Amino acid sequence: MSDTFHLGLPFLEAAQAQKHVTVNEALRRLDALLHLSVASRTLASPPANPEDGVRYIVAAGAEDGWAGHEGEVAALIDGDWIFFAPKAGWRAHDETDNALLLHDGEGWSPFSGGVSLAGASGASTRLTLVEGEHEVGTGASTDTSFVIPDRAIVLGVTGVVTEAITGAASWRLGVADDPSRYGNTIGVGPGSTVVGPSGTPLTYYSATALRVTAEGSDFTGGKVRLAIHCIELTGPEW
Repeated sequence: MSDTFHLGLPFLEAAQAQKHVTVNEALRRLDALLHLSVASRTLASPPANPEDGVRYIVAAGAEDGWAGHEGEVAALIDGDWIFFAPKAGWRAHDETDNALLLHDGEGWSPFSGGVSLAGASGASTRLTLVEGEHEVGTGASTDTSFVIPDRAIVLGVTGVVTEAITGAASWRLGVADDPSRYGNTIGVGPGSTVVGPSGTPLTYYSATALRVTAEGSDFTGGKVRLAIHCIELTGPEW
């Protein structure tokens, strides 16, 4: 075996010449992956004029220099893009959304922090908080990249405007089939908040994005930080 199991770091071989080359390669990989923080996970091709050392999670539909590397970590090292295939359990900070991401072996999703009550059988009840930063973009409405987990019981959704929302006079917060479920006529200035309890706890039977909808006129910009407060259940082990 010439590389380590998890990060693919190269081993030194017995009587190897130019050992510094192998050591430096390993150090570069460690520097790229340790305390992983990516600039974005929405780009499908390399950005223009990136800084050396920058890292991205490659979005779906990758092309140009990133073709064939969807979902991988792309790191610019010494002027070349180096790709790392993530494994289950990897975590990354998304600098654009200010969100912690977790890879489950198939894809990246926002990490849900929470507290669990577990039984001896393996069954558990988990109080979960899913948080993320959302750019409202332009247009009448936009959906968040982070979602309500499948089969989660939602207690409510809260949020705060972190960058002034422009264009719209106010906004609504909900989901596609009920855009005002968690609030309407919400302020657009920085620091404006929304606390939207579900009333009766509501179960979602598939992963569901939040929808932010403009009131008065279309959005032209702005950011909000949102938090989904929910309960997740797991059954006993067989």
